[in-house]
Amino acid sequence: MKKKKTILNDQDFKRIITRIAYEIIEVHKGVQNLGLIGIQTRGDFLAKRLADQIMAIENIIVPVGSMDINMYRDDWTKISHQPTVRPSNIPFSVDDKKIILVDDVLYTGRTIRAAMDALMDFGRPSRIELAILVDRGHRELPIQADYKGIFVDTEPEDMIHVHVTEHDNDDIVYKEIEK
Repeated sequence: MKKKKTILNDQDFKRIITRIAYEIIEVHKGVQNLGLIGIQTRGDFLAKRLADQIMAIENIIVPVGSMDINMYRDDWTKISHQPTVRPSNIPFSVDDKKIILVDDVLYTGRTIRAAMDALMDFGRPSRIELAILVDRGHRELPIQADYKGIFVDTEPEDMIHVHVTEHDNDDIVYKEIEK
């Protein structure tokens, strides 16, 4: 039997996105030469929310793209024999741009490594940073988030589920554990 524990609700989402937007602006002393790229699926929606929040604060449009990294994963054969591949959409040049990759959960670091590999096929950014909603620990690769919503202590067998309104009809993060 599995037990669900709510970690973040819709108000928590709003506060975290606002905080991360302010952190990005503060660290970069504005948003010049910055681009956001969401890792599909939910990172894509979070990147758009961050861009909207930055626009509300700075009145500057930050370009946003989305990237499918499935074919770059080193474990894609373990996930599925035929992974679903969706188109990436990066409607701006990443060359010499400060790129912030956006994802929902940081776990082993393998997704982010694959995203960096995929990003290099689009050009050569001057800098790559990472913004995530939930850090659950248990890294297998030396990757860390520059902007983090929340750290959730987990066991490797626990599951973190992120729902976003645009895809799942609600904003919630919950932890599923064996009872």
